[in-house]
Amino acid sequence: MTTLLQLDDIRATAQRIQPYINRTPLYHWQDTWVDEHVLDGELHLKLEFLQRTGSFKARGAVNNILTRDDAERGKGVTAVSAGNHAIAVAYAAKTLGVSAKVVMHRGANPARVAKCRGFGAEIILVDDMAQAFPTMEEIAATEGRSIIHPFEGQATMQGTGTIGLEIAESITDLDAVVVAIGGGGLIAGVGAALKALQPSLTLYGVEPTGASGMSQSLSCGRFLDKVEVNTIADSMGAPLHCAESFAVCQQVVDEIVLLDDDALCRGMIVAFDQLKFSLEAAGSAVLAALAGPLKGRLRGKRTAAILCGSNIDEASW
Repeated sequence: MTTLLQLDDIRATAQRIQPYINRTPLYHWQDTWVDEHVLDGELHLKLEFLQRTGSFKARGAVNNILTRDDAERGKGVTAVSAGNHAIAVAYAAKTLGVSAKVVMHRGANPARVAKCRGFGAEIILVDDMAQAFPTMEEIAATEGRSIIHPFEGQATMQGTGTIGLEIAESITDLDAVVVAIGGGGLIAGVGAALKALQPSLTLYGVEPTGASGMSQSLSCGRFLDKVEVNTIADSMGAPLHCAESFAVCQQVVDEIVLLDDDALCRGMIVAFDQLKFSLEAAGSAVLAALAGPLKGRLRGKRTAAILCGSNIDEASW
């Protein structure tokens, strides 16, 4: 399949960002939980929560800065995030010697805010996430900083595409891949790489019922520029969708399943009880999907699922 994201560009990105990110493990999970929920299929978990900064976001953040010229880097970067992207941009900026100013919600997880500040970023707190993107754009305009978008743009999606590349290089003949959806940049990049290499696989997205903007966008054939968000999975609560990532999702996403907050919490419990992983709701959403709407549907299939983030503290968990 040919998509708006090119495989050669994703491969070049993998080489470019390699010194600054981890090639995360792919774990073939075999136990009674898998037997019950995937039946006689295989389940391979991409442990992307072991990525530097605790989520997949580091890949796109690093690639964004590395693809800027020296003059742009000298003016610094700005971003908006519920936490994971903020941490990733702060990490990438510090690692590559660039100034970062990040917009976050005032109610963001304190551990995430502290982690972001620990990498040296300046944090701007807003009361409403609807204000966050305009605030970021104002910072970019007045200070000349480059915007690192959390899910939109070639550089961001090329970064997430390297996850799909690693999966495809490790496992041949996949039947299905399950990916959480926030803004859509993760599933767009992963899907573009995987469908280029293994075009017959089925790509499932997972969204909260309280943040189902991509499902709605795909249903009506246009990206929504405003999404009502009410979910515990704040990393999946994108307040809007954007043209380029939406267009790639139209090309690669086969189906999206929805989960309520109770199901998302059960996914966190599965990760902890069965795997001893302490994941945020977005990070374990794929497990919730396998225990819920996808249970039994992947019988006999070779499936990969991405555990995408673990930036949560004990009190919030």
